[in-house]
Amino acid sequence: MRQYEVAFIVHPEVDEDGVSALTEKVQGWITASGGTVEKVERLGKKRLSYVIRKQRDGHYVLIYAKMNAGGPLELERNLRLTEQMLRFMVIRVEDSHLPSPAPPAETAEPAPPAAPAEPAA
Repeated sequence: MRQYEVAFIVHPEVDEDGVSALTEKVQGWITASGGTVEKVERLGKKRLSYVIRKQRDGHYVLIYAKMNAGGPLELERNLRLTEQMLRFMVIRVEDSHLPSPAPPAETAEPAPPAAPAEPAA
């Protein structure tokens, strides 16, 4: 299975419950195609860079998922038919570009202080 990022922008008139329902629907499409959802990031309502369908704002959602090769095609078809979507993007991600989980706070040690630099003579 390959790693993918699914990013989409939901119409600003959709409320928080609607965005949650739509996110769960997208996750269902991913799992129905044989994929798995690794992580979901709801980035909230933000200003768009440019006007899309007469809208200046949108709810941003980012999903990290693993899917088979045919999974993104079916997912894109479903996203294209969803009226609440302003824009979407499905991209394949190399393993080296995946976000790594943060190390536990108790194991992280502060860096030792740097020695003062000697003035040049």
